[in-house]
Amino acid sequence: MSEKRHKDKEAFRREILDAAREMFSVDGYGNFSMRKLARRIGYSPTTIYLYFRDKDEILFCLCEELYAELYRVVLDIEQEGAGLLETLRKVLLTYVSFALAHPEHYRVAFFTNPSVYGSPADFLQNDTMSRRTYLHYRDLVAECCSAGVLCSMEAETLAQVLWTGVHGVVSAALHTRDFPLVDPSVLAEVMVEGLLNGFTFRRSV
Repeated sequence: MSEKRHKDKEAFRREILDAAREMFSVDGYGNFSMRKLARRIGYSPTTIYLYFRDKDEILFCLCEELYAELYRVVLDIEQEGAGLLETLRKVLLTYVSFALAHPEHYRVAFFTNPSVYGSPADFLQNDTMSRRTYLHYRDLVAECCSAGVLCSMEAETLAQVLWTGVHGVVSAALHTRDFPLVDPSVLAEVMVEGLLNGFTFRRSV
């Protein structure tokens, strides 16, 4: 195989990541290999190894890209200056619309390898965009509880309850093929409204 010349290293890195994202999404983690990736984009494996150590590093970079973009989206919502509860509502609903606008990327981040970030202890210890995004979101939920706009309960639990709900909507939308699923945006609206109302009116847990 003849080696292509590339002038822009960042453009070549982007080419590797884009091809890898599609391969992870279609073939899964177990069927992915650096050799297959090299064949896909027409370079030798040796050239790709100059940019990424292995497929785990490629997958990590793809996940970090998704979380970095999501983090920017959350910050933009907060800049709108709405009240705490309305901000949280927008963050949850935007999570769904964001994920469905990037289905391939979302599949790769959440359904390729459950240990991208190592153990739960590793996740909390290492400074990653995934960790930053989660902690920022958790702190927003904690603010809502402290301000009394949501019931007083442990923020970690409530944050994960709310996230599990929107993640479930996204998962159903991405993987349901043989069931007449309601429009995911409608599902998200009704579910988020119901959850927030429920945790608004409960005094304690």
